[in-house]
Amino acid sequence: MKKMNNIVLISAASILGFTACKGPAQKGVPAMPPTPVNITEASVAPAVYYDKYPATVVALNQVELRSQVSGFITGIFFKEGEVVQKGKTLYEIDRRKYEAAYLQAQANVASARASFDRAKKDDDRYQRLADQDAVARQILDNAKATLETSRSQLAAAEANLAAVRTDLDYSLIKAPFTGRIGISQVKLGAQVSPGTTLLNTISSENPIGVDFVVTENDISRFAAMQGGKASDSTFRLQLSDGTEFVHAGKILAIDRGVDNQTGTIRVRIEFNNPDDRLKDGMSCVLRVLNEQSGERLIIPYKAITEQMGEYFVFIAKDSVAAQQKVHLGPKIGDRIVIMDGVQAGDKVITEGFQRLRDGGKIQIGIPAAPTGAPAKK
Repeated sequence: MKKMNNIVLISAASILGFTACKGPAQKGVPAMPPTPVNITEASVAPAVYYDKYPATVVALNQVELRSQVSGFITGIFFKEGEVVQKGKTLYEIDRRKYEAAYLQAQANVASARASFDRAKKDDDRYQRLADQDAVARQILDNAKATLETSRSQLAAAEANLAAVRTDLDYSLIKAPFTGRIGISQVKLGAQVSPGTTLLNTISSENPIGVDFVVTENDISRFAAMQGGKASDSTFRLQLSDGTEFVHAGKILAIDRGVDNQTGTIRVRIEFNNPDDRLKDGMSCVLRVLNEQSGERLIIPYKAITEQMGEYFVFIAKDSVAAQQKVHLGPKIGDRIVIMDGVQAGDKVITEGFQRLRDGGKIQIGIPAAPTGAPAKK
């Protein structure tokens, strides 16, 4: 027992001796130095941004040219791909039989008119004699019947003349409006059939349309822009090569109904196209001015951090960094709109926050690298 007591006394003395050897500097964990950071002040500035929609260029007026009479192509009077004026003759179909039919119809009209004139004179003559009881009533009735028959024959001959004149006119195919004509689908000497043979296609170019679809929830938004209520900056067009189309657009039409399978509706925007940059069928991106454009709170995009799908910034409050959750608006270049979470005038940390935690100590200003020191990669 005495031996064990001596061991305990020795152990206690050893612990006391070890404790005495520890200096004052080892009594606590040394404090971490503040993290150097750079800040910027959140400010309100004009924010103009656009919603993007895939779109397609469409001609506002486009017609397939087809013959309405049969025959052989005897003339082509345009250069493929050129702009043709309304009324210009484009194709000629062999007109000889239509001209002959027209001349015959004219002769038939002249003959029917002569018969009508004779019957009219006979009717007048017999009517005067009947008034004097100098002719039988039956003769007067026959004269009137002959007059009505002649009148009907004249009307039939004039109708036939109009029909053959129409066929003669159809033998010359003319441009229905001013537009650009495509590559001819037939050559000289080709035989065409009425209503079936496609000759060519002509489409208008200036102005031109751009079609895109929106969800049914956006119908009221675009309906409010009709009737010239949209500004010149509301609709902008980006071409497939990335260039911007310089002319502004306006709403021309909203389709009559919603597609019940997709829940979308087609909207058509009209653009002036004086330089013929827009071609029917082109793909492009339509940019529509967002309704939230205006004076908005904006900060540098590099100040944003993401954690599990949520976004945060660090706000400098004296010498402490406070982590703040934010809701983002659209990105505008190297800046981003903040919908809420930051107030104008807040000092947002833009550099050095990667090593920060909420409540961490900070020092404003990241020290410059020493002269001659290698730059950090």
